[in-house]
Amino acid sequence: MEESNKNNFVGYEYRDVTVARDMESIWADSYANFGWLLEGTSSSDIPGINTVNLKFKRNRKIRNKIELTRLQRQFESCARQIENLEKSKNIGASAFAYGFGILGTAFMALSVFSHIGGMLPLSIIFAIPGFLGWILPYFCYVKIRNKKIEKVTPLIDEQYDIIYNTCEKANRLLEK
Repeated sequence: MEESNKNNFVGYEYRDVTVARDMESIWADSYANFGWLLEGTSSSDIPGINTVNLKFKRNRKIRNKIELTRLQRQFESCARQIENLEKSKNIGASAFAYGFGILGTAFMALSVFSHIGGMLPLSIIFAIPGFLGWILPYFCYVKIRNKKIEKVTPLIDEQYDIIYNTCEKANRLLEK
């Protein structure tokens, strides 16, 4: 009786992965191809933190473990690169727009100080770039972001293709 219990024993290894909420399904679906079973998810209680913690387990004695681990690392690298590319769509455009807005605010401050100092014509001259510095950043943001989206979309698609091929190889290894 003891021998049959030994043969039925399954030891598991566990892994917690913290990912962006919009990438949750990709990680959950793809990890299954590496032999991992999703046990549960938990989201961050901190406002503004848009991440999810995924809890996985898999059999410690899974076949082709070394090759599966290598493919899993390749998947993780591609998935993190997709996350970084998605973030890069907004970062440059936001930085430029904020900088332009701060410059507009500086001109508006000069305009106010000029007005307080009794120099109305100088105040008007400073107010024009001040207002432009408050209005134009949005349009610059949209234009820069759209250019960045055009630039990174093919790179993101390429990473998704690599993920698909990696998961397909890993799935074939699990079936052997």
